[in-house]
Amino acid sequence: MPFVYILRCSDDSYYVGSTRNLDHRMEQHASGAGSSYTGKRLPVTLVFAEEYNRIDEAYAREKQIQGWSRRKREALIRGEYQRLPKMSERGSRVQP
Repeated sequence: MPFVYILRCSDDSYYVGSTRNLDHRMEQHASGAGSSYTGKRLPVTLVFAEEYNRIDEAYAREKQIQGWSRRKREALIRGEYQRLPKMSERGSRVQP
């Protein structure tokens, strides 16, 4: 099944990706072959994953999350779904 996922890198940055096979993709990231971004920031830790029926849905969600602020990504990682719409409002000052 396809997934969108978020990794926390060793420099405390986040990497957002999508894949058809999460286990295989995690092996690639762990070995340094996953992407040039994560390869320079090892080790990485999987902090979030959502499963989808179709890869195009996972890819669309990946692109959506990539456009989010760090605070909004962290709310998603913590499972604070009710806070996400408010954090999208222009000029939002929602506290972490």
